[in-house]
Amino acid sequence: MKTDTNNATTTTVYEVARVAGVSPATVSRYLNGTAKISDEKRASIEKVIEQLNYKPNVLAQSLKMGSSRTIGVLTQSLVSGYFNEAMTGIDEAMKDAGYVPLIMSGHWHASEEAERVELLIARRVDGLVILTGNLSDAQILQYARRVPIVAFGRKLEGKQAFGFCLDNYQAACDAMDYLIEQGHRRIAFIEGPPEQEDARARLAGYRDTLARHNIKVHPKLIVPGDFQESGGLLAVNQLLETGQRFSAIFAGNDLTAYGARLALYRRNIRVPEDVSIIGFDDLHSSMCTTPPLTTVRQPLFDVGICIGQIMLKMINHEKFTVDIPALSLVVRESVRRIG
Repeated sequence: MKTDTNNATTTTVYEVARVAGVSPATVSRYLNGTAKISDEKRASIEKVIEQLNYKPNVLAQSLKMGSSRTIGVLTQSLVSGYFNEAMTGIDEAMKDAGYVPLIMSGHWHASEEAERVELLIARRVDGLVILTGNLSDAQILQYARRVPIVAFGRKLEGKQAFGFCLDNYQAACDAMDYLIEQGHRRIAFIEGPPEQEDARARLAGYRDTLARHNIKVHPKLIVPGDFQESGGLLAVNQLLETGQRFSAIFAGNDLTAYGARLALYRRNIRVPEDVSIIGFDDLHSSMCTTPPLTTVRQPLFDVGICIGQIMLKMINHEKFTVDIPALSLVVRESVRRIG
């Protein structure tokens, strides 16, 4: 054994091997899982590891195996409940395999996202997860030549690259059907960033559902947003200041709905008595708004589990199938029936 600068005893592989009565190579094979060892030797090694409180040097093991045992995760916000729930699922899916996430934020800027991807690859991550963002498909496929990539929020398939979306279009149709069933006809829509596939799908669902019900699409009721609270507030101010009439708002996501709710509150417009609101995401805080928000639930924890499972398959060069989680409408108290 050797002693570190804090006088704490640090056990080595050699000490474990000596006490267990096996070779250091056998202990290494046990720790790395690189070869089968007998049940008797396994039991002996495990007993000694527990007895000596041995902690493997993960960095040294990784260098020997040519693997960092880390997965890079590029998110867009480190404080967003949307991304945090997905990242929790990723961590849950990969922890038993011995991988840990290394998380960086791109802040919705393509150039910053590219810089973060380069940093993660330079740190020798074994795989890379990209949660939405503004990188192009071509950029992601280029990075995938260097490291396996799973992307969420876009459909993508290539060598060492896979991307998938949830059915945002159908979920938007379901949300619009619900508003129309409640008697609403003049429904405002606050968009998300047009360069994002999920935002485009939600707008298409809004338009197509109105057309299917023979309701005219009023272009002035479609206002730009950015999936942020501030965008929702500005959008509702624009609707009100230009004199648009509407009985309901379909917000591009829950954060947008929060901003829209604030703008209505500041104008003494009641929700849902005067204007109904429906969101998209079902963030944890949406059940605690005033009133609780009717919204589309994205099962983001399950999405994270799915991403983690795909990533493990890709790292191990195994074939995989994808069971994409379903979206669902959550009816609360921010929509009322009219007429």
